[in-house]
Amino acid sequence: MNLDDFSDLIERPDGGVRRDAEERRERLTVPSGALGRLDELGEWLSAAQQAVPVKPVDRPRVVLFAGDHGVAELGVSGRAAGTAHELVRAVLDGASPVAVLSRRFSVPVRVVDAGLDCDPELLPEAVVRHRVRRGSGRIDVEDALTAEEAEQAVRLGMRIADEEADSGTDLVVLGDLSVGGTTAASTLIAALCGTDASVVTGRGGAGIDDLAWMRKCAAIRDALRRARPVLGDQLELLAAVGGADLAAMTGFLLQSAVRRMPVVLDGVVSAACALVAQRAAFRAPDWWLAGQVSGEPAQMKALDRMALTPLLDHGVTVGEGSGALLALPLVQAAAALAAELPERAEEPAEEPSAEETGTEGSAETATA
Repeated sequence: MNLDDFSDLIERPDGGVRRDAEERRERLTVPSGALGRLDELGEWLSAAQQAVPVKPVDRPRVVLFAGDHGVAELGVSGRAAGTAHELVRAVLDGASPVAVLSRRFSVPVRVVDAGLDCDPELLPEAVVRHRVRRGSGRIDVEDALTAEEAEQAVRLGMRIADEEADSGTDLVVLGDLSVGGTTAASTLIAALCGTDASVVTGRGGAGIDDLAWMRKCAAIRDALRRARPVLGDQLELLAAVGGADLAAMTGFLLQSAVRRMPVVLDGVVSAACALVAQRAAFRAPDWWLAGQVSGEPAQMKALDRMALTPLLDHGVTVGEGSGALLALPLVQAAAALAAELPERAEEPAEEPSAEETGTEGSAETATA
């Protein structure tokens, strides 16, 4: 499998349709620019949908990829290693922020176990049946995945994207449920952006103290030594310092772009996967929105590299797709305004004056 093949499969949103949407925007009763970024969002959606006026976003879905990372054993996370299944259970039980928001916004949530480190019996079969392996390797000293597992995980993400597109999902809010995932994500971003560990090391969604931050920084530094020799191959990079959930999210993002299905990115983990996907297919980021600023320095580095500007900056660091889901009403509002605001009535053409038409002179000539 060669992820570079996606470069030939992914096209940009329709530029001609976007120009038509921009021209229609100029004809609306609300002055151009008065709606700020909502205008840009509406035009982007038109191009993605190939429709003017834009169609409503009425079948969105939250998709969360779950996994445990062996590097969490080093105490780099605010949660104990191997406990990502508890995050999954909270979502399924409706007791997590993303579950509460999804109920409020009437958006279904799909959880995909790509690499949880727990007995499958603890969770529903619909969640665990996709699992690639139990947990991912400790990336500071070993590969996260074998080459075969990395490919399997990418293909899993592609399959989930196809299932969503085939079912009529018109926009995906993408997030993760992981322990240790921000360490792997920060390593990927540091490797792809050519920066040091200290520049990308954040405190994670659960929050960590200074000692844990130093351990995390050291783990990323050691993982970077293993990542840099395989930068030329995205699949090898995901196997070395990614994880099953991150590889699956990368495959999901690439196949979603192939299927012309827009995606809203959440935090640093989805941003890292998007950066890997961009390395494989440079047109793919045109299908994504950055939902929010998560507070992780690595996320901003990745978004800057992809020229994606977050829709919201509200200090939400909990992860799980929550921040990106909060951006969904903004996207839906942009679609509604672009489609439903009336166009200005055409002004009647002015009657030409007699002087302009020459009729007055003709009459004088005739009288003479």
